[in-house]
Order: sequence, then C-alpha cells, then structure tokens
Amino acid sequence: MEDEMMNENNSFSGLKVLDISQGVAGPYCANMLWQYGAEVIKIEPPAGDWGRHVGTTVSGQSALSISYNVGKQSVCIDAKQEAGRQAIRKMAAECDVFVQNFRPGIVEKLGLGYEDLKITNPGIIYISISGYGPSGPYAFAPATDSVMQAETGIMSANYDQEGNPQKIGILMVDVLSGMFATQQALAAIYRRQCSAVKQGEHIQLNLFDACAAFQQSNLIEHTLNPVKIKTAVSAPNGVFDTQNGKLNVLALNNDQFERLCKALSRQDWLEDTRFVNNTERMKHRAVLHGELAGILAARTNEEWQDVFRQYEVLHAPVRNYDQVMQHPQAVFNQTVDYFEQSPGLSLPYVFIPGLSQKPILNKAPDIGEHTIDVLQKFNFSQEQIDALIASQVIRQIKKEEI
Repeated sequence: MEDEMMNENNSFSGLKVLDISQGVAGPYCANMLWQYGAEVIKIEPPAGDWGRHVGTTVSGQSALSISYNVGKQSVCIDAKQEAGRQAIRKMAAECDVFVQNFRPGIVEKLGLGYEDLKITNPGIIYISISGYGPSGPYAFAPATDSVMQAETGIMSANYDQEGNPQKIGILMVDVLSGMFATQQALAAIYRRQCSAVKQGEHIQLNLFDACAAFQQSNLIEHTLNPVKIKTAVSAPNGVFDTQNGKLNVLALNNDQFERLCKALSRQDWLEDTRFVNNTERMKHRAVLHGELAGILAARTNEEWQDVFRQYEVLHAPVRNYDQVMQHPQAVFNQTVDYFEQSPGLSLPYVFIPGLSQKPILNKAPDIGEHTIDVLQKFNFSQEQIDALIASQVIRQIKKEEI
C-alpha cells in the first residue's frame, strides 16, 4: 500500500528508462530519473559495468557503482551476440528513455542507435553522452574525468599557492554531465508530453561542453582579467589553523569586516588606513592574514565558532566526511539516508535536494540480479528466456550469489 501511495504522488510513475551506459555520467542520469520516480532497467554485459571495479569495492561492486546504480534493476545481456541485441531492441520498444555513453559509432554498429530504435518506438527519448561530441577533430579522443579536468581548464582554476594546477578530488565532470543530461531528459519528456504526436528525440551532449557551461562565470572573469594566478576576491579570506583544526574565515565588505574586528577585539583595525576598504585590504592581504592567523591559533574551532556566531562573522570549520554526515543541520534536515547494500553493511545515500517524494531506497543490484523478472515483464516467453540462458546470451544471478 505504501508503494502504491508513493507512485500515485509521483509524476514519473510508469516512466520506463533503459540504461545501457557505464561509469558515472550515464548511470547518474538514469539514477536521477529513478529518484524522480521512473523505473530504471540497467543492461550490463557479463563482466558488468566497468564502473563496478573502480576504487574501493565490496562484494564485487565499487562505491562509485553503488552510488549511481541504487534503485535500478540489473539485466545481464551479452550484446556481442545478435540475440542479445535483439533482446535489447525489444525492450527499448517499450521504454520512454534510453541512456548510453559509449564512444561515437559503437551503438550504431550494434544496431542500437537512435535511428535504429525509433523505427519501433518513435516516441523514445534517446540520451547520448560522449567525451567531445559525435563528430569533430576530438570526437574519438579518450575522455575521462581527469582528462576533462585538465582539458577544460578546471585544473587551472584549482591551483596551489605556486600556481600549479591540481585535480579536484571528486568526479565532478562526470557528475555534472549526468546532471545536465537529466535536465535535458526532463525537458524532452515535457516536450513530448506537450506534443500531439508524442514525438521522441535524440539528445546529444558531451563532457567537454558540460565543463565549459559549468565554468561560464570563470570564462567571463578570465576574459575581463586574464591573470594566471588569482587571489580571493576579498580580504581576509582563507583557511586558518586553530588549536584543534582549521577554520575558514572571510569578510566580503566593510560591514562584515567590522563584525570580524569586534569579534576579535581588534577595533584598531578599523582605524588602520591599510584596512579601510576591500581594495586596501587586498593590497595588504599578507599582513592582515598574518595577524589573523596568530589570533586564531590561540583558541579552538569550537571557541571561535561560539564567538563568531554572536557577531555573525562569515566562517566555517573545515570538516571531514564523518563530520559532514553528523553535522547538526544534516541531522535536522535528514540529509543523509541509509540503506543496506549487503547484510550488515549500511551505507549513506543523499537524494536530489528538494524532492517532494523520495522513492524507496533499494540497494545497487548485482550483475543480472533481475534478468528473468524483467524479461518476463517485457513479455519474453519462458521458452525464449530458456533459449537465451542456454546460449549464454543472458545471465540470471543465482539467489545464493546475492
């Protein structure tokens, strides 16, 4: 009954998504559609999505794979065999959205391109995610998150004090590309809903363009002020050591600087011509930061936070992930949900912010965990299923393997 009530309140109930993508960008796009209420079926080869084996793994699945495949149903199909490709086409004929992120030309060779699938399903919304786009001088160049952080200037925007470019330690390129893909999918679903003929379309986007769009303000800033190494936009503004941790402290204008001076009992700074406004404070940033560092080092994070809250000073402790999940506001907001990926293993999960209705949180599936159940829903006969199993076109995981 709870499931039925949830589906009644969910606008995407009944929407079917066929996800043949691997890694992060495509899987996250499909995962977000699941969070909105769609049924997502993930097609995997016998070896599984390559993302299952990247980074820390548990029970044959990585943290990366678990994160972006929660809630999906896994069907194991060998698309190298024609019977496998036929099975995928049969399923796609009954789905609303199809997600793939293979190199340009791969799905077309398999007969799983947009032009192939729209023959039997003209209303299908087909999402293609590539590195640089389907054509052009870099169309077939390898593209990963690290490559794109270097290629698109993200590393240059994240430099150390010596100006050395650095990689941001999250898979931000893949994640933001998946988010843009979901945004396009939602727009296409809306357009189809408004169309009298319910026409589908082919959405093509790539990691390179996604990174460029993400850095729009940086591109304008660079055009206006093409300086290689830029400091913060205000002073003081930085991370400072305390007795037991690190604290980010900043002031963006004179009013905020005055509050900081009062909190530190340094009203003399307000009379100092070097600190009269942000322009002057930026010129004398090293002096200001040096004095501030000496003051903050004398007390703990907690003591300074109590003081800064009283004066409404902009500040925050630099937290690790344990502290983030235990943050008082995270607890109050119920930001983090938990699910059992395997017996006794509880893992954190953060849904899309602002969801009016969260789907029931199910674990990320094992390879082929739902093969037979899903094929039966797509009207494959038992004879067809038995033949596909016998020819090793499909695989159904055994219950004792789960």
